[in-house]
Amino acid sequence: MSNDDKAAIIEALNMYAFALDTRQWDLFDRVFTTDVEAVFGPAGAAWVGLEEFKTSFAGFHDSLDSHVHTMMGQLVNVDGDTANAFSYGTWILLREAAEGGPTWTGTGYYDDELVRTEDGWRIKRRVCRLLSWTGNPSVPEPQREHQPDMNAVGLHQFAKKGDITFLKAITKK
Repeated sequence: MSNDDKAAIIEALNMYAFALDTRQWDLFDRVFTTDVEAVFGPAGAAWVGLEEFKTSFAGFHDSLDSHVHTMMGQLVNVDGDTANAFSYGTWILLREAAEGGPTWTGTGYYDDELVRTEDGWRIKRRVCRLLSWTGNPSVPEPQREHQPDMNAVGLHQFAKKGDITFLKAITKK
């Protein structure tokens, strides 16, 4: 694994948060493949295909007054033209009109499978899981169109169930 590969992958992971918070949905083109599979436990939903993913995320995030997404603790494992990455995330969502308070904060992780494309590294499959949250659960789901999984589960429990692709990639024998 070259440092250039690792830096490019971390740049893509961080670009995701920047694209979200600036609501510049075309920047998702620099992060994901066109056939991306995105499984988001906190949203209780999964999407296949970049256009569907961008449209859904735009609709949801446009319902909020503001949000901040932070990516941290990135780990990267490159194997030729494929890679796995793991990172922690924190999400602060603000919706002033929410009954019960305007903020919700969640923490979780992203477990990504990436491919090298002619345009650089792109996430082909992303799994996002919630680890903890606090605040008003009506902030992220005002219309309740999704069935979010708001159950807090420890990372060790996901590891025990074999649900972390990055862990599988770095421990394969």
